[in-house]
Amino acid sequence: MPVRIPDNLPAAGILESENIFVMSESRAANQDIRPMRVLILNLMPNKIETETQLLRLLGNTPLQVDVDLLRIHDKESKHTSIDHMNAFYRDFNDVKHKNYDGLIITGAPLGQIDFEDVTYWDHIREIIDWSQQHVTSVLFLCWAAHAGLFHLYNLQRKLLSTKRSGVYCHQRTDTPHPLLRGFDEEFYAPHSRFAEMDINELQQHPDLEVLAHSDEAGAYLVLSKTNRNLFVIGHPEYHRNTLKDEYLRDIDQGLDPEIPRNYFRNNDPQQKPVARWHSHGSLLISNWLNYYVYQLTPYDLTDMSGITPWESEV
Repeated sequence: MPVRIPDNLPAAGILESENIFVMSESRAANQDIRPMRVLILNLMPNKIETETQLLRLLGNTPLQVDVDLLRIHDKESKHTSIDHMNAFYRDFNDVKHKNYDGLIITGAPLGQIDFEDVTYWDHIREIIDWSQQHVTSVLFLCWAAHAGLFHLYNLQRKLLSTKRSGVYCHQRTDTPHPLLRGFDEEFYAPHSRFAEMDINELQQHPDLEVLAHSDEAGAYLVLSKTNRNLFVIGHPEYHRNTLKDEYLRDIDQGLDPEIPRNYFRNNDPQQKPVARWHSHGSLLISNWLNYYVYQLTPYDLTDMSGITPWESEV
């Protein structure tokens, strides 16, 4: 089934060239179907790149998904034209009276800044608080995962001495869990961040469950016991060249970055990166949409009262 996006969104052409089914708003208006409604709060600098990455994953699922794009403020973006933002993005005041099946909050290049010093931190907190009553399930990515764990559970992150960048091997929990259906015992995922969470604190928290971790990179998938919040401490949405682009950008800025781990063939930046996470990235988003959005969300989005946790599986 397709992901429905605004007419003329730049991501449409890219996704169609990859044989990913997308549908314009005008075409979808003629269909009689209850699609999943997903809101994306895009905090990344290059909005179009991140839109495309997330829509690529959403468009690979068997569900029809209607997507709204949300911005945190109306200030001009350095990397995305104001015309694009005004044409395709909504302000929070435009959506806060609505309910959504899912919300995705992206990462942000704010890993070395205290949360309270982020200029729009109050807006982030407001949207997270709103989501707990108006959204069936919230997917927090990377920086947003740290921010959500801090705001909702008062868990502090730890800053790293160097940026953790690369593609790391992860192990899933042995506990049967809907989110992990189809997952291999070991799988790869990209990381690009300046902080980490204490995995022992996450494992001991009564309201959280660690579903996957890496011996090198730490916790990766953390789910709230209510199923409403999924924290993905990494970037399953990244394109093959995203870590390379970040690495070259950091070099251009004179930051002397380390070569991303387990990423370039033979660990040589002159060779092509090896993408080994796309299948599990797609599976993760498909499982989230199916088991934590579609299976739990009410048909009538005006009633969000009947959402219950999954029971343990045999």
